[in-house]
Amino acid sequence: MSPLLGISLKLLSALAFTLMSAAIKHMSSRYPTGELVFFRSFFALIPLLIWLAWRSELPGALKTRNLRGHLKRGVIGSTGMFCGFAALQFLPLSDAVALGYAAPLGVVVLAALVLKERVRIYRWSAVTVGFVGVLIMLSPHLSGGALSKGLQAGPALGAALGLAGAFCSAFASIEVRLLTKTESTGAIVFYFMLLTSALGLITLAFGWRMPDLTEAAMLVAIGVLGGFGQILLVQAYRFGDASLIAPFEYSTMIWAVLIGWFVFGEWPVWTILVGATIVIASGIYVILREQRLGVLKREQREISSSRPT
Repeated sequence: MSPLLGISLKLLSALAFTLMSAAIKHMSSRYPTGELVFFRSFFALIPLLIWLAWRSELPGALKTRNLRGHLKRGVIGSTGMFCGFAALQFLPLSDAVALGYAAPLGVVVLAALVLKERVRIYRWSAVTVGFVGVLIMLSPHLSGGALSKGLQAGPALGAALGLAGAFCSAFASIEVRLLTKTESTGAIVFYFMLLTSALGLITLAFGWRMPDLTEAAMLVAIGVLGGFGQILLVQAYRFGDASLIAPFEYSTMIWAVLIGWFVFGEWPVWTILVGATIVIASGIYVILREQRLGVLKREQREISSSRPT
């Protein structure tokens, strides 16, 4: 265990994913969402396969005993990716990132409904407060001026897509929890990227734009950044406890605000900052509560196993 290294890797992962999102936002006005999804997923396979080969985990890491589970996770996760990428076209970078913070709150709700996990009043309270923060973040995009554009090409559409993407991400997280019972991390990531690449490629029939050399390099960089971000994320959790590493996911807001300001000339309105702060605080509380419950469960198992039979 090396907590400082784990935190550093998590921060680098958050930066990689935010840079990827910024590049997607930059390209979203010129390229179809399906084309962006393809490049994000297909070229993410390159660093992933190199990493697995370096760890001498090929081809064993790609074996699966639950292809149906991968398909479910892939369809749900791909839908979330399509929604999230489309949202970047209509929202400031920081707003789109902040709306994504609703996903961990959705996981708690779905864990109770789908996995039948026992969720106590403390976590329900945190989730409720977190969703209040989400409503605060949505408020500027649901004002009269924003709604006047309807759901055609305005901020209201962006907010709806961003929120839909967050809840698809929550559903995908539940599927990942189920997959981890039988599948390796490499297989989970590989089959997701493979299926998402295929779904993105299908949209070729609806018209893609041929990029020039510079834009092609940026499209490839989007995928490579996504792949490196995923690897750094996995490695971060190898060097530190989840309860320590997970809260640093919210550093993406810092990167998003800075990149949005310097690159796109955007500055988040106060409602986004307030709402994001509430959601982040709720998310951290849920993480710490999960960690505490995990400790208690381990202690109970140790006590039970030490009792004479």
